[in-house]
Amino acid sequence: MENGIYTSLDIGTTSIKVIVAEVLNNQMNVIGVGSEKSKGINKGMIVDIDETSNAIAHAVKQAEEKSGLEIQDLVVGIPANGVEIIPFNGYIQIDDSSQEISDQDVEQLIRETCLTKVPSDKEMISIMVEEFLVDGFDEIKDPRGMVGERLELYGTMLAIPKSIVHNIKKCVQKSGHGIQDLILQPQAMAQLVLSEDERQFGTVQIDIGGGQTTASAIHDHQLKYVYVEQQGGEFITKDISLVLNTSLQNAESLKREVGYAFSSQASADQTVLVDVVGEKEPVRVKESYIAEIIEARVEQIFETLKAELNRIGALSLPGKVKLTGGAAAIPGIRELAEDIFEVEVAVYIPDYMGVRYPSFTNAISLVYYEGKLEGIQKLINQVSLSNHGLISAGQIQQPQSKSEYTQSSSHNETNAHSSNSSEKQPFTEKIKNFFSTFFD
Repeated sequence: MENGIYTSLDIGTTSIKVIVAEVLNNQMNVIGVGSEKSKGINKGMIVDIDETSNAIAHAVKQAEEKSGLEIQDLVVGIPANGVEIIPFNGYIQIDDSSQEISDQDVEQLIRETCLTKVPSDKEMISIMVEEFLVDGFDEIKDPRGMVGERLELYGTMLAIPKSIVHNIKKCVQKSGHGIQDLILQPQAMAQLVLSEDERQFGTVQIDIGGGQTTASAIHDHQLKYVYVEQQGGEFITKDISLVLNTSLQNAESLKREVGYAFSSQASADQTVLVDVVGEKEPVRVKESYIAEIIEARVEQIFETLKAELNRIGALSLPGKVKLTGGAAAIPGIRELAEDIFEVEVAVYIPDYMGVRYPSFTNAISLVYYEGKLEGIQKLINQVSLSNHGLISAGQIQQPQSKSEYTQSSSHNETNAHSSNSSEKQPFTEKIKNFFSTFFD
């Protein structure tokens, strides 16, 4: 990882989170956190610019106070709603083959071959590079500094609806901050949540957010498939509220304090007092009954995902399933997931001081991903940002990992990041068939 300070922004349905992290000697430490109740967000989508921008400003302010830094630019997460994964290849002729391939040549290649393939209703967020070729020589990760007459790129473009990009850009700018990078959330999450082997051989990751649940398949270190189900943890809370005739606030507390996603794990004898609308005194409710309400909704979400993942054979991937997101903290959810998906399931919880909750996975993964970016990918992302009007084409340069900050006081927290490894397993014909369906 490149030394520097990075700040992420995760715009969620139930909360907006900001993480300030410092990378030093390949070690990432969280030094500031901000979390503000979401306003103007519905099912992961921005529906009110003013409310959302105000909430962003408040979350950033909290992170500034805890980190002792004045935050200017943010690494912003983009939800996977409507994402289109587009494979492509293109090439350009180098004007002067005696000169080394430069940043400008790579930029020209992207603009002339990739941006022309973006659907009219979408905007490019990033390119996942498979390889560059220089005069037919393949498997090149970074062609800069080489010489040749023909520069070619094979990769996969990630394109998002224009409305999503515009609304996020508008909210961030209106909050008084700039955008350092725009990162698709499942793409960033894979770097943090999955081990090297899991990214290589293939794994399904499921993020259960407040307003929606996102399932994505990773293989060969690239995002291959995404499915978004418009149900999440907020729906569980609403179910409890409706069934028990209690307030949303009470329902959320019940979910967090006594809730189980696998009803067989809940006690059949333990009860809890619940304030019920229309009743003068609290009503005693069995914890097992609350668990049944939770299980019904989570089971519905998982069954929907299972049907979609089985359609393309994703549940046959060697890495199985990794589960995270706010609702992943509900006891018994792993066991329910294994019962439904019929594969091994692991729950990912961030291992960083002060944010050891799965609800912070997205925010943590954004800073982690940005710190791990290699030079050629940073350049490609800069071209994308210039295409969104966030920087001018003439300003594109090899970006610095460290954003501009003004330090007002020192503040440090230490932690260690741990990753899980998975066994390498040989591919079956079913898995090969799965990969062949990605770009049909």
